[in-house]
Amino acid sequence: MAKKLMVASMAIAVALTASACGNSNNGGDEASKNNNSSNTTNNTAASTDNTSATNESASAAQEKVTFSLFNGVANAPDGNTNETTIGKSLEDQTGVNFKIEHLVGDLKTKIGTMIASNKYPDVIDPDAGIDQLLDAGAFIDLSPYIDKYPNIKKVYGPYLNRMKAKDGKIYYLPFSTQVGAYTPDPNINQGAFWVQRRVLKEAGYPKLKTMDEYFKLVEDFVNKHKDENLIGYASLTNDWRFFATSNQSMHLAGYPNDGNVEIDMTTHEAKTYYTNDDTKRWLQALNTLNAKGLFDKASFVDNYDQYIAKLSSKKVVGFFDYGWQIANANNVLKDAAKKDPAQDDYVYQPMPITFDGQPDQLLDPPGFVNNRGIGITVSAKEPERIMQYWDTLLSEDNQILRSWGIKGETYEVDDKGRFYRTPEEIAKIDEPFKLKFGLTYYAWDWPQYGTNSTLSNGNALAPGLQPEVFQLSLTDKDKEILGKHGVKTYADQFATPQDRPWYPAWGIPKEQGSPQQIWETKKDEVTKKYYPKIVLAKPADFDKVWQEYLGAFGKLDTAGYEKWYTEQIKAILDASK
Repeated sequence: MAKKLMVASMAIAVALTASACGNSNNGGDEASKNNNSSNTTNNTAASTDNTSATNESASAAQEKVTFSLFNGVANAPDGNTNETTIGKSLEDQTGVNFKIEHLVGDLKTKIGTMIASNKYPDVIDPDAGIDQLLDAGAFIDLSPYIDKYPNIKKVYGPYLNRMKAKDGKIYYLPFSTQVGAYTPDPNINQGAFWVQRRVLKEAGYPKLKTMDEYFKLVEDFVNKHKDENLIGYASLTNDWRFFATSNQSMHLAGYPNDGNVEIDMTTHEAKTYYTNDDTKRWLQALNTLNAKGLFDKASFVDNYDQYIAKLSSKKVVGFFDYGWQIANANNVLKDAAKKDPAQDDYVYQPMPITFDGQPDQLLDPPGFVNNRGIGITVSAKEPERIMQYWDTLLSEDNQILRSWGIKGETYEVDDKGRFYRTPEEIAKIDEPFKLKFGLTYYAWDWPQYGTNSTLSNGNALAPGLQPEVFQLSLTDKDKEILGKHGVKTYADQFATPQDRPWYPAWGIPKEQGSPQQIWETKKDEVTKKYYPKIVLAKPADFDKVWQEYLGAFGKLDTAGYEKWYTEQIKAILDASK
């Protein structure tokens, strides 16, 4: 699928926690001006609004239990949550520990094996495999439990109708629920064309706007540094992450990440873009890069780990991807730059590139991702304990713990109640620290406040979104390069996102086996077969292979898919009036 924000999703919050340390969020109620309670919290106890669920959790904590959890994204080592600072605190409050297994290999195969055996972990965050599990009846209905748990009801209450399946039941909890006011992101955790900072420095910090300018910059740099054996441009195509290569034509044309469709802001008609002139132009640009020896041919065979390793190797000059998806590589490079400022040359800078310099729509507007989440399986023997844990996790104190950490250790509070981090705290929150503390494990993949949420005391939930923290997290080199572009934040370089009540369109659920889901499966098969052929073809054969691709794509019921999407968009608009 052409999205994943979230999903983002996941590493969005990792990156935000890291930087001062993805999908997506709706505006909410005005934040309370009462600062007192959260200013004095030590973040080791659940919020006092936990009422009956807290009492149940307290009694349940007398007997400790470990539940199994499968995470369908390979974003961290396997392990027990109670081996982290955050997880240990939650175990002390609830008596619950989770033993987490992360994806190794193919997601569909892994989930297919579970379904065939009818034996599941207690909890699953299946990411793109969620439809398989829903179709197999792997998740229990959470509806009977939600009213029992005040924090769950508070966070998900505004979204419950949208979370219901056709049968009226709720099978999983999404990750992108907006709580409080919407806090914009000063960083770039969504799409961008990235380039090594040394490339910009050598060229005199040009303000790139067009695709041709970007690729010319990459080409010139590689040609001047032939002895370094550089990769001019790499692209990610592995498994469900193929969207990192197929989405570009949509973004280059000035559209946000709505998945497989571009939606006209006037007519609200949804149209796919895989066979339009923009996609042809994009693939022809990659074909030209390849002919010049600037495109990494291994892009079509490398897995995700190999891709991240290449970005971390300092050999890749440029690429397009989503900030949340390349956070691990960029954070490694940033950590190195903090220790040795000379290494800053290899940090990647995001650029708002479009085909001809038209305004980009790469920053996310507020939205709600409803087709990803975490569920309790039919194999779980104590769903009540799991729900109690989630309710405790969703207390505001614990949301502060999983995002900011512990007062006096990873953040401070000034006399106005504003959260901030000292330079020393920022410096110590590197990748190993985040892993041990639990910021990596709890950044995403759990019931939680959406990344752009605001706490009841007016502070941003995500440290990277707190203006004071973002500015303090910037190195001298960061400030220098932002100054060269006349901005104070990375987001300032990008166009303001337009409000889209349906956003993201890819987050609209589709039933397993529906015509829409079948179209997407077949679309994936066609694009994954033909994109490598098109990009790697001899330039003289480009048009021939493109026509073969159009013939294969023409067999799909694209008109029916577009009609369904247009109906969904208009229904959302009607409901929002």
